[in-house]
Formats: sequence, structure tokens, C-alpha cells
Amino acid sequence: MAEQIFFFIFAVLAVGSAIAVVSFKNPVYSVLSLMVCFLQMAALFVMLRSPFLAVVQVFVYVGAVLVLFLFVIMMLDIRKARMDQFITGGNFWAIGLLGILIIEMILIISKSRLTSITVSSELRLDGGVREIGEALFTKYILPFEIVSFILLVALMGAIVLGRKELR
Repeated sequence: MAEQIFFFIFAVLAVGSAIAVVSFKNPVYSVLSLMVCFLQMAALFVMLRSPFLAVVQVFVYVGAVLVLFLFVIMMLDIRKARMDQFITGGNFWAIGLLGILIIEMILIISKSRLTSITVSSELRLDGGVREIGEALFTKYILPFEIVSFILLVALMGAIVLGRKELR
């Protein structure tokens, strides 16, 4: 019973801080809210008896990714930056992208309800490094590679946005 109460507390704080990330106008406050969200996710990993993932969550996301976000925020002058420099062609593309994402979510939810979730007895995940590594590099190798490609593209985009204009 106490475990469920803590789960709901951490879950509500994670969702609340995630909403705060997109609600704040000041990007520094958004990054601080993102840090709270990441810490709540680490607490949820601890509750799921996966201390390795909790430590990785804190070290990688809170320790590295948020520092990178803060460096980018400090490097770009937010007051001088205007969104029309980065977004061209109006808001039609954003509305279309939002529609595609909503349709995608509806399809995923409807597909997950139609198929039953079965857990095989041979797949035993106790949150250890070996089990995570085996699952990541065998069954989930394609999503892992897709995420690495997306991170590479994001890094290249950050470099292009951060470099000074040659005039």
C-alpha cells in the first residue's frame, strides 16, 4: 500500500514537472523543471527495483544532458532570437505534425489494446547490467540505433544553430 502511494506521488510530480517544462517562458526554469522530472523518473526506477537504471538516469540525464541544455541556453541569446528565424512558412507545418502525431498515438493505443501482452518465462529482467545489455543489443538493436542516429542529427543541428555567422 505504501509503495503505491509513493508511486503515485512520484508519478504526479513527474507529470507536473513535465507540464512545467513546456509551460515556463524562461528556458532556465524549464531546464530546472526537466531536472525534477528526471529525478522523479529515477525514483520510479528505484521503486521498480532497478537501481542501475536509476543511477544511469541521474548520471547521464541529470548530470550530462541538462548541463548541455544549460550551455546551449547560455550560448544562444534567447532575448535576441526570434522564432521566425527558425520557423519559416507559418504554422501550417506545426499543425500538420501535431495531427500526424495524434493519429500515430491513436493507432499505437488501439493496437496495444488489441494485442495481449505475454511475458515469456525466459525473459527475466531484474534491472542488472547484463540483462539490460542483452536486451538492448539483441531484441532492441534497431530502436537503439535509431535513437543514436536521432541524437547525432540533434548534435549536428545544435552545432549549426550555435555557430556564428560568417560575414
